[in-house]
Amino acid sequence: MFSPVSAVLTPRRRDLLGGFLVARALPAVEKRSIGSFVFFDHMGPAKFAPGKGLDVRPHPHIGLATVTYLFEGEIMHRDSLGTEQAIVAGDANWMVAGSAIVHSERTRLELRRAGHVLHGIQAWLALPAAHEQDKPIFKYHPAAKLPTINRGDLNLRLILGAGFGLKSPVKTYGGTVYADVMLTPKASFEIPPEHAERAIYLVSGALVISGQAIEAGSMAGLLPDSSVTVESTANSRLMVLGGEPLDAPRTVWWNFVASRPELLQAAQAEWPAGTGGEFKSKRFKLPPGESEFTPLPKLK
Repeated sequence: MFSPVSAVLTPRRRDLLGGFLVARALPAVEKRSIGSFVFFDHMGPAKFAPGKGLDVRPHPHIGLATVTYLFEGEIMHRDSLGTEQAIVAGDANWMVAGSAIVHSERTRLELRRAGHVLHGIQAWLALPAAHEQDKPIFKYHPAAKLPTINRGDLNLRLILGAGFGLKSPVKTYGGTVYADVMLTPKASFEIPPEHAERAIYLVSGALVISGQAIEAGSMAGLLPDSSVTVESTANSRLMVLGGEPLDAPRTVWWNFVASRPELLQAAQAEWPAGTGGEFKSKRFKLPPGESEFTPLPKLK
């Protein structure tokens, strides 16, 4: 039987914050990117006991856009533009780093006191080379504003781009698709050949594609130019992602994405390598109310 699956990627699991596990599906050895998606982290689910929470200190980004999408829980986002936004389940939170942005991700005091669960996806999309040095922006789009398909055995929310007869209000660059799909057992779902590069990430449940079983926690790259029918064998949740191929190769180093080495080198030179002393940078600014930061890793 012909299989439209080009590769199955097994994410690398990492403990980032002492018990907060993430599974990194992109970049992978087999596939560095899917469309403009160059980074894909499945966060949690993690249960924080009372008094514990997420504390990702201020850190910089260039050359990318991030979308943080939660299934459960909340993250307080603060950035160098002065944005302070609670990220909650179902919302699209679109941050374009462009030439430079700094942000932190933390748990609010009220949630920290009570304990809470956090579960979601953070993805990075490389900006087109012509827009790598654009001014940074942050846009919040509540779940109620994102287009959906609801047919009983299938619930789909389009987060970014266009696809499945829908168009997201999030302003992206070029052809992109990013959707959250939930299926009941024995439901089928067709992914049309609307984008040159496509993949699915199975958050939970079990799927079959042309007789090939896809396990939860894996990403399946799809061949172009044909419709792909996905069948669920359990209650399943998957993310559909893709778009046009990158306009040029990208280097992903730490929190920086760039098409040219000089862009990386300039950012490396301007972000402090240690936490001692006063934070000094003409290009990068700390979010209001933040004083600590994540130092630059050692350069190899």
